[in-house]
Parts: sequence; structure tokens; C-alpha cells
Amino acid sequence: MRKAPRTWWSSAAGTPLTPKSGVAPGDEGRVLVELPVGEIRTDALPRDRLDLEAVAASDEMEELKTSMRERGQKEPIEVFQVDGGYQLKKGWRRLTALRQLHKETGDDRFARAVARVDEGQSSRIDLYIDMVEENVIREDLSFAEMAQVAIIAAQEEGQGARDLVSRIYASLHKMKRSYIRSFVHLLEELGEALKFPKAVPRNLGVDVVRRLQAAPDLAEALRGDLIGAETVEDQLAILRRFADGETRVAVAPKSQKSVKYEFHVGKSKVTARKGECRILSEVDFSSVDRAKLQRAVEAFEAALEQ
Repeated sequence: MRKAPRTWWSSAAGTPLTPKSGVAPGDEGRVLVELPVGEIRTDALPRDRLDLEAVAASDEMEELKTSMRERGQKEPIEVFQVDGGYQLKKGWRRLTALRQLHKETGDDRFARAVARVDEGQSSRIDLYIDMVEENVIREDLSFAEMAQVAIIAAQEEGQGARDLVSRIYASLHKMKRSYIRSFVHLLEELGEALKFPKAVPRNLGVDVVRRLQAAPDLAEALRGDLIGAETVEDQLAILRRFADGETRVAVAPKSQKSVKYEFHVGKSKVTARKGECRILSEVDFSSVDRAKLQRAVEAFEAALEQ
């Protein structure tokens, strides 16, 4: 006896949907719905830690949008219900492509996303694993970013971040998981003193961690040195010297001479540093006559020379 086709139900009116060309019907126990792209929340997990803005503007995103223009949404995204709405579980790229296409074209074809509703109770760790499989493994993300995900997940679960690496990144090679654990140690040990964590190369990060583990009493001095780093180059120089065995690492002389101070003149805020004097004011300087502005700058330079 022939089985009746599965029914898709719309979230808006509870009416059957005709499956879109190329989109597979839902799994057993799951419901497929069409949802307005603007109403699907994406704030359940710290996707911002993965620097997805770069992904949203990448060539790969443009290729996905081209495919969607020509053939529509081929695979459903996955969502779960929360607080009377829907939260994204899987399919950030597809959802982002639909949102961009709708904004760019105004075409109603891209105003709604076909979504598979996961009615099971997924744990937070399961959600992190889904996010990792979609957004980390496919992208050339830094070890620091991957370590940050493990640290945040561990804080939510009350577990050790290094222990969670094996669960969250189970699909990665064990050597890569080992590198992620090293960066977990690096971030936990150095904290906010490491101002540019994503700029730390894999080998350098691992070397620094090895020395920290061999001589944990040096961590405080390293944090103190890193606080003085103003640029990525300063930070990397400090880390390299530390990894090479120096017990106390000084900030490069150039950075030591870099002084910044601020003050106010009337309603204008002045910021001064080497090679730069910036004025923030309510005045629209673009509307000031060029000759008048030039005279003001010349008078400013003349006053400095006195």
C-alpha cells in the first residue's frame, strides 16, 4: 500500500506546505516549517567568538547566494523552539545567505527559510558540537578562537575546558585537539593580558605553553609584559622571547616611547600621541571653508614651534 506523503506545516497558519524543489522531507519525528528569516534567533551560542563577520562577507558566501538565486534553498536549516520562538541550531550559512539575498533583492523568495524543527531536548554541549561542525571545521579559524569556544562551554557546564575539547572537537584529528588544549591553557593562564589571541601562531602558542607548564611561576611576569604590548607585533615579540627562554621580556623600545594623553578644550576632545593629534568636536569640519581651516592648522603648527 502506498504511503501518504509527509506533511509540512507552516508556522504562521498551520497549513500544509508543498515541499520546495530539492529540499528533502523531514526526518521521522521532526517537523518542517517555513519561518520568516528575521524571526529566527541566533544568540543561543557565542558565534561572535568565531569571527563570522568575515565568513558572511567571504567569496564562499557569495557562491552560496548565487546557488540560492538559481536553485533556491536546497537543504533545510535546523531550529529548536525556545521562549515561544525559534532558535537556530544548524545552518548559519544558509540563513545568513537568505537574509542577505532578501535585503539585497527584496524578493519574497528569500523572506522565509525552510527549517527542520528539532523537538528533542539537545544539551548545550550538543549545540556547541553542531556549531563547531558547521562553523569551525569548515573555516580556517585560529586555535585561539576554537579554544575560546571550549572555555565558554566549560563555564556554562561547570566542567574543565581541556576535558571538553575531546567532546566538542571529536571529529578533529587528535593532534589538532592537542593544539586546541594548549591554547585553552594559554588563554586561561594569560587572560586579558593577551590582547590579540587570534594573532598567535600555532607553534608559538604551543612553545609558550610548554614553558609556562615547565615554569608556572613565570606566568605573572609574562602577563605584566604583555599588558604593555600595544600592537600585534609587540605581543608576538614578547611571546617569542619568552618561548626562547628569557625570564623577563621587555616591551620593544618603540612601544615604550609611545605615549597617549587626552584633554578637553571647550566641547572638543583632543587625543595626542606620536605623529597624531585628533580632535573630536561637534563642529562639522567638512562645512568649514578650506582656506579658513588651513589657516587654523598653520596657526596650530606655528604655536607648537614656539
